[in-house]
This record gives sequence, C-alpha cells and structure tokens, in this order.
Amino acid sequence: MAAQGRERLLDAAVRLIAREGIDNVRIARIAAEAGVSAGLVHYHFDSRDALLEEAIEHSYERAGDMRLAALDEGRASAAQRLRAMIDQCLPSDRPLREDWVLWVELWLRGARDPALRPVAARLYARLHAWFAEAIAEGIAAGELRACDVDRMSDRLLALIDGYGIRVLTEDPEMPLDRARSEVWDSVAGELGLPAATA
Repeated sequence: MAAQGRERLLDAAVRLIAREGIDNVRIARIAAEAGVSAGLVHYHFDSRDALLEEAIEHSYERAGDMRLAALDEGRASAAQRLRAMIDQCLPSDRPLREDWVLWVELWLRGARDPALRPVAARLYARLHAWFAEAIAEGIAAGELRACDVDRMSDRLLALIDGYGIRVLTEDPEMPLDRARSEVWDSVAGELGLPAATA
C-alpha cells in the first residue's frame, strides 16, 4: 500500500513538472494532485531536486515498461527492434512528451548544479546499454553490419535528442515522422539497413 502511495505521488509530480516546470511546482500542489497530505510529500522527498531526480527515475521506469510492452524482442528483427526503440525514445505521445519535459528540466538543472549531473549520466548509461545490447545482438545474428557499438549507440542517442527536442517544441519543419526518418537514415547505411524512404 505504501508503494502504491509513493507511485501516486510520483505520477502526480511527473504530471505537474511536465506542465509547469520544477521551479513552479509546490509541494502542496503535488499533494493536492495526488490526493494526499503535504506532510506525506515532505516525508518522501527532502528537496525539489530530490523530487525531480525521483520523478525522472519513475518516468524512465514507466517508459521502460511501455518500451518492453510495445516490443516483442523475441520475434522482432534487428531492424524492427531498432525502429521501435527509436520511436519509443521520441516524444510521440503524452507520456513520452512528459518524459521529455522532465529530461529537459534535468539538463537545465544539471548544467547549473553539478550534484544533478550523475543522475543524467546514470540514465544515459541505461539508455546507451539498451541500444548497445540491441545493436550487438543484431550484429551477432548477422542482421546488422559490424560497427563500433558504443559509438553507434552514442550517435543514436544524440540524434534522438537533437531531433526530439524539435518535435517537443513543435518545430513546423520537424514533425514526428520526419524526425523518425532523419534518425533512421543517419545510421541505417552504416548498419547495412535500408533508408526509411527505401
């Protein structure tokens, strides 16, 4: 029961931070959103930065559950798996847009506060490992061309971040479908896969 209450608090925090930014979110607002007392929020979180860190972790785990549910890795080809992974990392629906806003909050605060930088590094390491595993397995299965797996994973994450921020901010020159294609086409050739338009 306590775990459910904590999850409800984190869900409320994610929604509010995504809508209003961490600096505008007050503990009382999170409590009201979650339907609990402000004291309970203070009990679980020592500071706003601690709240942001845990909200991002929670959001990442929730997105990870969605990623796994959306992708049957046992039957997907390497190309299908990579396409699905890219799609699950772009701000394509409301929960993923919320995740993105939390990442932007983390980037901004981490740029100003060295204490938050390890959080960003840890989460990037997990994403990197997810992509690296998929690429390495595709190479081992003969479905992807051999490459430097770590560099390719870093490149994919950088492309997703760059194009994803333009989707998030609704740049009219970068709709979601174009972002997907641009990310894919930037790595497909090196991996021995057809371009998105092929």
